[in-house]
Amino acid sequence: MLEIHSQPGACGALVSGVDLAQTLEPLQVQAIRNAWLDHQVLGFPDQHLDLDALERLALALGDFGEDPFFESIPGHPHVAEVRRNADETTPLFAESWHSDWSFLPKPPSGTLLQAKVIPPVGGDTLFADQYAAWEALEPSLKKQVKNLQGIHSARRGYAPDGLYGADDVGRSMAIRYSDSAMQIQAHPIALPHPETGRIALFVNPGYTIGIEGMNDAAAWPLLRELFEHQTQPEFCYRHHWSDGMLTLWDNRCVLHAATGGYDGFERVLHRITLAAVSVESKTPVV
Repeated sequence: MLEIHSQPGACGALVSGVDLAQTLEPLQVQAIRNAWLDHQVLGFPDQHLDLDALERLALALGDFGEDPFFESIPGHPHVAEVRRNADETTPLFAESWHSDWSFLPKPPSGTLLQAKVIPPVGGDTLFADQYAAWEALEPSLKKQVKNLQGIHSARRGYAPDGLYGADDVGRSMAIRYSDSAMQIQAHPIALPHPETGRIALFVNPGYTIGIEGMNDAAAWPLLRELFEHQTQPEFCYRHHWSDGMLTLWDNRCVLHAATGGYDGFERVLHRITLAAVSVESKTPVV
């Protein structure tokens, strides 16, 4: 039986009572999805999945999503390796707050990350509940942004002159920068979750570069205010990794950011992105 243990913080739970390496029954899948929608971030300790089992789990929970700037593991086109070698000195991957691939026309619903090599210190992942961030916005600011569209782009990270671009020598992770990172995509700042109907604040410092219909002089003060608001401590959960832990999070209503603190140690995880779901949105009150 699935056991859900809520964690200190605005979101997040640890889950026991299930072996994710086995083929799940429909009732187990539904219980996991319900817990995911309730808690936004789920950690499953002691789940030592090989790549086939990880892919099977992803397909049980939804469908494979797109990873536009990662090279996949040979023979597993939907699995990427998140790696940092012990002696690596390149900028830490995914250190800025973001929602995975929010610059895509249909951003992914979730991300699965399976721990393979976990350092003895550091390497926590921070998560920020964007339902709570939206609900806590000042009423006047809510009114100002509720009908606006944020402009998202991968250019800061994945363009040739971006953080992970051509000058980023010595990176162990297989990141593939591209001119396609310059493309832009608009999404509502007040985003209704397609499965819960709740509103989440959908901007992030990693990928949101403007606001549709505003010049930079008008947009950036507003975005800075939203960025500062959305990752306040009361919205956050610090996720500690352990050997074999599998973590699932909801990109539609949480931001996340990697942390360092493990220089001199290797860290390796396997990742699958879950595709957007086609579920008729509810009509919440904004």
